[in-house]
Amino acid sequence: MLMFAGAAQASTILVWGDSLSAGYGLKPGEAWPTLLQTRLKDEGFRHTVVNASVSGETSAGGRSRLPAALEQHKPSIVILELGANDGLRGLRPQLMAENLTAMIDAARAAGSQVLLVGMQMPPNYGVTYTRRFAETFTEVAQAHKVPLVPFLLDGFAHQPELFLADGIHPTAEAQPRVLDTVWQGLKPLLGRK
Repeated sequence: MLMFAGAAQASTILVWGDSLSAGYGLKPGEAWPTLLQTRLKDEGFRHTVVNASVSGETSAGGRSRLPAALEQHKPSIVILELGANDGLRGLRPQLMAENLTAMIDAARAAGSQVLLVGMQMPPNYGVTYTRRFAETFTEVAQAHKVPLVPFLLDGFAHQPELFLADGIHPTAEAQPRVLDTVWQGLKPLLGRK
């Protein structure tokens, strides 16, 4: 778990994700949550980023771990980036929806705002599953009135040169683009500098 030092009065942003946020295959400091901390500082925000993302995490795993993290870090904002591993395992989108909903409810009960970050599955999972999977994030966000970043890899998912050899994880060169996508949803939640 990475924690970035900040001002004593800084609010905490908890990044709650999987390998796409944990920085799988990247050097320390290259993943988008680290770049987020730098951008916040550069733009005059006094937030501290805690990246508690875990490679391989499913929505069920994140749901079970979240209460302790909320108690420990007391975040003002939770960036909820989970579900990709549910999809890769072919799990039912309804189960993912239930887990995402439970995490949104837990974060709100702890006084946190939530930014939900969506994912899409590659077409080899079939038209019906890929459509239902993507729609689940939109439905959860609308039902619980939380802002949504529809697709973490928006704008470059079809550019293989921006992915590691596994074809799943973005390269270091792609991380600023991931940050730009997340930033669009996050900035309105940050409030005053």
